[in-house]
Amino acid sequence: MGFQIAIDGPAGAGKSTIARAIAAKLNFTYVDTGAMYRAMALFFLRNGIAPDDTAQIGAKCQEAEITIRHENGEQVVLLNDEPVNQFLRTEEVGNMASVSSANPQVRERLLGLQRQLAVENDVVMDGRDIGTCVLPDAQVKIFLTADSSVRAARRFKELSDKGISCDLEVIEKDIVSRDRQDSTRQFSPLRQAEDATAVDTSLLDIGQVTEAIVKIYSEKRCVFKR
Repeated sequence: MGFQIAIDGPAGAGKSTIARAIAAKLNFTYVDTGAMYRAMALFFLRNGIAPDDTAQIGAKCQEAEITIRHENGEQVVLLNDEPVNQFLRTEEVGNMASVSSANPQVRERLLGLQRQLAVENDVVMDGRDIGTCVLPDAQVKIFLTADSSVRAARRFKELSDKGISCDLEVIEKDIVSRDRQDSTRQFSPLRQAEDATAVDTSLLDIGQVTEAIVKIYSEKRCVFKR
């Protein structure tokens, strides 16, 4: 089994950015499970499936082939052989992913691939339930968090830098709503694993958070080598 670093946390806490930075620093494989769920959500949206149509979501997910490959150090998410990275970060896709990811058939569909990657490689994997469900035996578990206003501001800047018109207040409301939805869903709710280390990123930059987690990794690696 490869060495596993599991990073969980709410939307906008910086999980993907930090996970990529750590993977690059340690030469680990980065597995963005959130992108896989977003790809599934994109599939549902393209097929005109409503977020509350749980029966169709459960049935239709069997038709979605979602895989990951790495090209020039970058992760490419494929939906039925189509690279879809550029379509995955819209609010519409994010909201659908938050709902559809709670569907047990969707989770089962994607769980196998995620675990297989972690068996075959040293991985950094981020999402909502990595340390509690996907990789419960991960050697390092991190729970990233940040104040909702900070997360909203980051998202606002990200969208604005891309030339996308957005409203800061609306973004924060969506984040708070998604937090509530992710934390109270029936299957694999968002929560901190008992053996995870909490890291609040509100007042830290990417470099500081990365160094803090790499330090935790180094300490754990020494323990596991004994």
